[in-house]
Formats: sequence, structure tokens, C-alpha cells
Amino acid sequence: QVQLVESGGGLVQPGGSLRLSCAASGFVLDDYAIGWFRQAPGKEREGVSCRGSTDDNVYYADSVKGRFTVSRDNAKNTLYLQMNSLKPEDTAVYYCAAKDYVCSGYTGDYDYWGQGTQVTVSS
Repeated sequence: QVQLVESGGGLVQPGGSLRLSCAASGFVLDDYAIGWFRQAPGKEREGVSCRGSTDDNVYYADSVKGRFTVSRDNAKNTLYLQMNSLKPEDTAVYYCAAKDYVCSGYTGDYDYWGQGTQVTVSS
């Protein structure tokens, strides 16, 4: 059974950091493109980052470039999203999702989704 489980969300002050985890089971992370998305209240779900399966290229939305970094631990079959210099506008529920091979910014292209983890940036 394919499953993605996010963790690591929480409440952080502006300028702070959090590291989100996306633990995969039922498939090998490297065989899929893994996207990070977020959805703020009243807004559409938007792409934050994506790591393709066939190479080490990682894509970031302009709004998070230079602040967010994706990494992976193959032994744990887990992908991480390190978020630094957090801003109030980063507040959202963050999701990871998997699709075959190639990254896409379209949520409908992803086959598997985690349950989401809440990130709140506030003083």
C-alpha cells in the first residue's frame, strides 16, 4: 500500500526554521517525482518544490527560492523540506505528493498524497 506521511509542522516565529518530513512506504522514493505543495485558508493549493525521480534536479517556487531546500535520506525512504527565514505568508498546510518520474506543478498529475502538516508562522 502506497502511503506518504508528513510531519514536522508547527508554530514558529517569523525568521525561524522548520524541517518537514515526507516518509514514503509501499514504494521507493527514488522511483517517483515528489512534490511539496501548500494550501493557505481560502487559497488554492500551490506548488512549493519538486524533486524529479531521474536526476537530482530540484525545482522551487520563486516565493521560496533561497529559503527552502529539499533533501532526501534513501535509507529512511524520506524526503525533507528545510524551511528557513519563514514568513507569515508561508503559513499553510503543507503536503507532499508523488507522481511518476517527472515533476509537475499541476496537482491533478499527482497520484499519491499525504495528509498534510500545518505550518503557522506568527509572532
